[in-house]
Amino acid sequence: MTTVRTAGPAGDHETGRAAGATQGSARRFVRQHSLALVTFGAFLVLWLGGQVWAGHRTFNEEQRAHGEPTVSLGRYLTGADFGEATFENWESEFLQMGVYVLLTAWLVQKGSSESKPPEGDPTRDEDPRLHGDDPDAPWPVRRGGWVLRLYEHSLSIALLSLFALAFTGHLVTGARAYSAEQIAHSEPGVSALQYLFRSQFWFESFQNWQSEFLAVGCLVVLSVYLRQRGSSESKPVAAPHAQTGSD
Repeated sequence: MTTVRTAGPAGDHETGRAAGATQGSARRFVRQHSLALVTFGAFLVLWLGGQVWAGHRTFNEEQRAHGEPTVSLGRYLTGADFGEATFENWESEFLQMGVYVLLTAWLVQKGSSESKPPEGDPTRDEDPRLHGDDPDAPWPVRRGGWVLRLYEHSLSIALLSLFALAFTGHLVTGARAYSAEQIAHSEPGVSALQYLFRSQFWFESFQNWQSEFLAVGCLVVLSVYLRQRGSSESKPVAAPHAQTGSD
């Protein structure tokens, strides 16, 4: 006869503790990274669930209006129209953030939570080479040399590199979409280089770029006089208007 061994109270207790620890770690992870999780979650919902759905329907409506065949969702996602619409928006976002990071390193706005104080910020302006022996400092700081020089500007480099990739994606897919429209009207298509010198490409870019800098400018000025309790983008509610920075 085979004897079936079952876990006793001690085993059940250990299992419960392990499950509780796992759940606690998951909750802690979600709490500590909630801002990134929510923003990237919203991005995916709006991009894949909103833009894709609406864009596919709009594209097929235009196809029917011109007496042309409709396309499947998969074909739309790999087509130039979807790529152009996506990249021209990403391009403006990364340009805005990359330039803004650079501007906040050199320029100030008195009273804004988005600016460092006019007299400078010792913490932000401190030479990281003074912390080369700090065991908690990031590896590039401890490494020094050209690695640190690159790391000192890594945020703006990353954002502007993403801008360059999105700009290139916009240019390539825009040229394809423009050429398809030209060919449909018995006109010659264009290469990506030729499209770079077309006013339509720059119109698509500038109409997005200007809105991004308008939004940033409004945030910089409005944060001087208005508050949002609990937000790191705002000064404390009771802080005087002249106080610069969010602390």
